Amino acid sequence: MNHKDVAPPGEAGAGAPTAADRGEPGLLRRLASLRLTLALLALLAVGILVAQRFEEARTWPIVVPLALLAANLLAAIATNGVFRRQTALLVFHLSLVALVLLIAAGRLTYLKGHVGITEGASFDGELAIDERGPWHTGDLDAVQFTNEGFTIDYAPGWQRGATRNTVRWQDGDGHWQQSVIGDQEPLILAGFRFYTTFNKGFAPTFAWQRDGAPTVHGSVQLPSYPLNEFSQAAEWTPPGSRVAVWAMLDIDEVVIDPEASSAFRLPQAYTLVVRVGTDRHEMRPGDTLRLPDGMLTFDGLCGWMGYRVFYDWTLPWLLAAGAVAVVSLGTHFWQKFAAKPWDR
Repeated sequence: MNHKDVAPPGEAGAGAPTAADRGEPGLLRRLASLRLTLALLALLAVGILVAQRFEEARTWPIVVPLALLAANLLAAIATNGVFRRQTALLVFHLSLVALVLLIAAGRLTYLKGHVGITEGASFDGELAIDERGPWHTGDLDAVQFTNEGFTIDYAPGWQRGATRNTVRWQDGDGHWQQSVIGDQEPLILAGFRFYTTFNKGFAPTFAWQRDGAPTVHGSVQLPSYPLNEFSQAAEWTPPGSRVAVWAMLDIDEVVIDPEASSAFRLPQAYTLVVRVGTDRHEMRPGDTLRLPDGMLTFDGLCGWMGYRVFYDWTLPWLLAAGAVAVVSLGTHFWQKFAAKPWDR
């Protein structure tokens, strides 16, 4: 009669390797739980809703769930032997980890903003509106370029067509470069992307000479045109002055014909109405107005273009990680099905 070793009562299965024997602590296995994955995905969904609703909470409600999801996926890779036996599957999941961490890093370091630049003027590193991650490190002050002018096509009904904006900048060797950008073709400098937008209009330019000070040249950007066709006015205070100046562009022609194909252009028949206190003045290019503390000269009319600014250093790495994920997953399924006839 053959005898086999039998474990004593209370020790059944004692010879089987446990999670601790395999070097897989219980905490690590709990961190790899699929239930935890589902909970973290739900937390991420809530974080996205919070970020959309509250402007001051657009980073951490998304970054924290992403970081936890990356830890969850790494724990699953560490505790599941399937990944160690199938290289393509391992590479795919490591690519997913990289994608999640890169998205979190992008939220911490991104920048979005808007700025308007008058024709002939240069970007000075200041944005009119900006939103950025808490760890943003881009050097926007080092970015300089000049708006050389733009053209915009319009179809009937004020349907905006292609925008072609010529810009000029100096490269790293000090050579001047020039290119044409648009809504989809950005100018990329120091990782910052500048796109044209629908926001553009007219800008009266002035020479301002305060008593005893050098002459300063500048412009005042009026509200976007033709969106604000009947509200072409703005108020500002000349540099160093204590007097507020209100100016309105009174246009006496159809600049963009809504009934025909046309293009954005500067008006020819116009008058600049200027008010200082209760005094009203009409100015044409070259006219000078005496203010209590200086001389204001109307130089002429230019256009201005509004730019959308975007910075995210993770974009090329996200593309690379996504490509690796696609190739590795395709390789995994090819290896899995190639060993068997597909038409069995």
